[in-house]
Amino acid sequence: MATVQHSIEVDVPVSTAYNQWTQFETFPEFMKGVEAVEQIDETSLQFRTDIAGVRREYLARITEQTPEKKIAWVSTDKPRNAGTVTFESLGAERARVNVELEWEPEGLLEKAGSAIGADSRQVTADLGRFKEFIESRGIETGEWRSSVARGEVDESTGGPDAQLPR
Repeated sequence: MATVQHSIEVDVPVSTAYNQWTQFETFPEFMKGVEAVEQIDETSLQFRTDIAGVRREYLARITEQTPEKKIAWVSTDKPRNAGTVTFESLGAERARVNVELEWEPEGLLEKAGSAIGADSRQVTADLGRFKEFIESRGIETGEWRSSVARGEVDESTGGPDAQLPR
């Protein structure tokens, strides 16, 4: 498994950074190679990617989500990947976003790209675009404030009647 870790500081409150990250369907606006994300239900996402000419579709499941603190996921089919995004307040108007990804490169092209750090550069660039996206707006495009533990929505923080991220 390849592992990539990067952080970026953004000039918005931690709640704004976190709320925007819950809007998974906006990922294509700042993540190069992510063509589409469809929110299937509160914890299931369908990704369509095209990275260096390698097209993929896969399902991911949110395994943990704590408002303003953490979002973690794992793919439920190939390509195998998992990750965690954590959020830290650095004051009233500043936050740090930390991303850790693990993925299993498949094929010669992906293995070579990982070996030369292409995946690390991609995450760094995507975080830079996230910073530009959220700071230029100054406000999130939506929010979803429910908690998820072990892949299940905590009913006391939203549950099935809560509005899906938009």
